[in-house]
Amino acid sequence: MHEDLRPYWLKKLYLRARDAYTDYFLRPRCAHFGPHANLMKPWYVHISGNNIVIGRSFTAIGEPGARVEIGVWGREQGAGRIEIGDCVLMSPGSRLSASDEIIIGDGTMLANGAYVTDSDWHTLYDRTARDERITPVRIGRNCWLGDHATVLKGVTIGDNSVVAARAVVTKDIPPNVVVAGNPARVVRELDAERPMTTRLDYFADPEGMERFFDAVDREVLSGNSFWRWFLSVVYPRSLTRR
Repeated sequence: MHEDLRPYWLKKLYLRARDAYTDYFLRPRCAHFGPHANLMKPWYVHISGNNIVIGRSFTAIGEPGARVEIGVWGREQGAGRIEIGDCVLMSPGSRLSASDEIIIGDGTMLANGAYVTDSDWHTLYDRTARDERITPVRIGRNCWLGDHATVLKGVTIGDNSVVAARAVVTKDIPPNVVVAGNPARVVRELDAERPMTTRLDYFADPEGMERFFDAVDREVLSGNSFWRWFLSVVYPRSLTRR
């Protein structure tokens, strides 16, 4: 990772512009969008559809080739919903696609490319129609969906459980387990009595956290100059000439 050469004031300007983009373009697309959101590259975060609720301290990391996508395509106008709890993380390329209902519990983390859907979207013998059965997905608190994990229709995942990388979840998962494979199966049980630090703990004082990181930026970036940063942008090879 390259050193951040921006002066403090320039980084603050960027963060304000980023938050302004979130507030102007993304927040109005939600029925509720909680405070203290941290959307990195929010222009690569796509939110569409009805009845989308997002809790506080939501983190999403968009990338040009790996957009974060949250979408409801209800069976009729105004139908379908997605509810995302507090302190949830969506990494690059992660997607939520709801026909009827997807609920993501507080503190849950979606790794790169994780996908959750509550529908097959087309039936086997009529490729123009959805299955009439409603099969919601409910993911508990403090779950972790690994890299490119897939959670399919009708699944409930219990609190604290982990879905391994590239696993495909087709059936309910109990709390406090690790599942892997296709179809996913339990490969390990977690100690439910062992204390666990979660994203809810990390974001327990969001205002204090914002002040802390602002103070770190102020100190670390204080010696940076605008022209040194500008040269690194227009002439990247200058980064190797020190």
